[in-house]
Amino acid sequence: MITVLDASVLIAFFNADDAHHTAALRILDDAADDELVLSSISLAEVLVGPARSGDEESTLQALARLEVDEEPLPTDAAVQLARLRARTALKLPDCCVLLAAQTAAAQAVATFDVRLAQAARDRGLRASGPEPS
Repeated sequence: MITVLDASVLIAFFNADDAHHTAALRILDDAADDELVLSSISLAEVLVGPARSGDEESTLQALARLEVDEEPLPTDAAVQLARLRARTALKLPDCCVLLAAQTAAAQAVATFDVRLAQAARDRGLRASGPEPS
């Protein structure tokens, strides 16, 4: 199974002080047999903190050890993202997660964002993370 990771899951995974750290550990443990991908934009979000400290390389190495692959944006990403944003009213980074799920032919999305999780479910994807209230 292919699972697309939202930046929120990896940011929490790498930060033991994050409120979602334990849940991120569980999500990644549950997805240990899955092919893990994240959009190029999500990867950039994950790298912001390490970039501030000049330590992006160690995060990239950790992602490689976790076998998380980057799902690049397709050539028509602008149009596809605009359509996703228009239809879902999600923020653009969340639309990038949905687009990565589409281009990678994923079956699941892992996120801590309630609206993104619901949008993934609405598209027939399994969503790890928050349940709708």
